[in-house]
Amino acid sequence: MVMTRKRLIRIIDRDKIKEAIQKAEHRTSGEIRVSVAPFFWGNVHKAAEKAFTRLGMTRTKDHNGILFFVVPGRRKFVVLGDSGIHERAGQEFWHRIVDVVTDRFRTGDFTGGLIRGIEEVGEQLTTHFPFDAATDVDELPDDVDFGGKSEP
Repeated sequence: MVMTRKRLIRIIDRDKIKEAIQKAEHRTSGEIRVSVAPFFWGNVHKAAEKAFTRLGMTRTKDHNGILFFVVPGRRKFVVLGDSGIHERAGQEFWHRIVDVVTDRFRTGDFTGGLIRGIEEVGEQLTTHFPFDAATDVDELPDDVDFGGKSEP
């Protein structure tokens, strides 16, 4: 069966994903977002970069935002992070995140893939961007984004 945006939106558990983001963000000062894009032709990575900017992820204080950008109609996703993360965590960090998401996506467990990726981000970023309850501010919403549009 072809995975469409509409179908993915019906089958993912947005509440569990939001909860995973909130838990991860209580381990790290990093900011995590998930965006489900409509089908489009063109470069998925460039579209992820545009979404990253549109969602305000470049404006975090420590440049530590991470976006899980999913394009179900193209069977692709991108995990994109701001400069602060890449400078400290390196390329191996990104490979690890992509691997844990891909393992679950291959079996059709999209909620589980996103949650495992989010959990891995929370674990890995605690070293470089630890959570400090006294100073941490939730800079970005934790809800799943649907490409700048309201949910279909």
